[in-house]
Amino acid sequence: MRFSILSLLLFAVIGRAAAQQGMELLAEPLPQKWNDGEYFNQTLPPDDEWWQNFDDPVLDSLISVAGKSNFSVLGAMENIRKARAAWRIAQSRMMPSIDFSAGWQRAKTSGNTAQTMYNESWEGYFSTAVSMKWQADIFGSIYMRSKAQKMLFMATEEEYKAVMVSLVANVATTYFSLRQSLAELQVIRWNVESQREIMDIVTSRYESGLASKLDVAQSRSVYYSTMAQIPAMQATIDNYRNAMAVLLGIYPQELDGWLEEEYELPSYIEPVTVGVPMELLRRRPDIRAAERQVEANAALLGAAKRDWFPEVLVTGTIGFASDKLKHLARSKSLTWEIAPAITWNIFSGGERINATREARATLDQSILSFNGTMLNAVQEVEDAMTKYKSSIAQTVSLREAVNQNRETLALSLELYKQGLTQFQNVLDAQRSLLSYQDYLVQAQGSSLIYLVQLYEALGGGW
Repeated sequence: MRFSILSLLLFAVIGRAAAQQGMELLAEPLPQKWNDGEYFNQTLPPDDEWWQNFDDPVLDSLISVAGKSNFSVLGAMENIRKARAAWRIAQSRMMPSIDFSAGWQRAKTSGNTAQTMYNESWEGYFSTAVSMKWQADIFGSIYMRSKAQKMLFMATEEEYKAVMVSLVANVATTYFSLRQSLAELQVIRWNVESQREIMDIVTSRYESGLASKLDVAQSRSVYYSTMAQIPAMQATIDNYRNAMAVLLGIYPQELDGWLEEEYELPSYIEPVTVGVPMELLRRRPDIRAAERQVEANAALLGAAKRDWFPEVLVTGTIGFASDKLKHLARSKSLTWEIAPAITWNIFSGGERINATREARATLDQSILSFNGTMLNAVQEVEDAMTKYKSSIAQTVSLREAVNQNRETLALSLELYKQGLTQFQNVLDAQRSLLSYQDYLVQAQGSSLIYLVQLYEALGGGW
């Protein structure tokens, strides 16, 4: 399925908010080569767990553990809880505040003042009351701030999803890097065994007087130089194991038995479903989070503008007061008060003017950030597609190169046994085969990693 160039559509709320502020969100056409049917299929974006396409139960298990115990994920979940609480607090300001009070008061008046005519007096009474205070949100200032907190809460949800997408990609990348290193170690060990066999042949020929001591020294040099690569590769493998443990939120020793060296590097060369460009970018968590930030800042600007209008405040109290506790509940002891009021700030030294300017600048800044996030998303998808496509082509060529080098080594060794060629040809074939086998493993590992980066760039999988 092929699609023409699709423009990035804006969500209606953000588009209106941006238009009102005199700025426009980015709406550039997507690259035409995203429609390359040879390597990438255009279908509706799947929300499935893309890592299951590799059919690797070990990878599935690692991602499952990471999603439950990674500390960055747990921290993102706490951010959601905090943002939800902030939203509820903002909502609560639309409701009246009700207080209850009860008490007893005893007071004595001085008898040595003119006001009391030199007669001291004692007063005491019991009281209980319920008081209410409510700001009527006639012009919507409180509502707009509540809406802003809601958008920020939704942004933290998207940030959590972004953390999950990044975590899954990091686990898969580390896993395939580890598998690549294990495969490289297997290549080294296979070449060590092959070179040892050739070294034995050269030694036998030398002992029979059919080869020179130089041939023996050269064969041993190649053998031991290959052996020297094993400790460094083993250290690299241990580093990847430690990195995986951190991603999973566990200690490295807990990975024992999970990652066996004989497990082969998966091969994955086939067209990849990348999704409709417009849809795939809109589902990226970082883009959705940026949209929520724009909406939140637009609401805060609206609240700042509404702060210019009067505030309507209603306060009231109802209760009972009596000098005797037994008379407290009688109807004659009832007291009440209601006091609606309107306040309108006339002069604040430029505070509200500058608060509005600050809110407008914050909105404009978030729009610019959204545009940058969108461009960055396009770049990441472009880079991942290019790298994956080139790695596939490289893998195909390197496989043929490895096959030809195997044949070259076999032919040169046979000719050497017959005394028809120099040992240098065998040495060259040995070194070349080791190099191209290593290059092939690296290309296979890179293609898997680039594919993971592509899925991450598309924002899918969580």
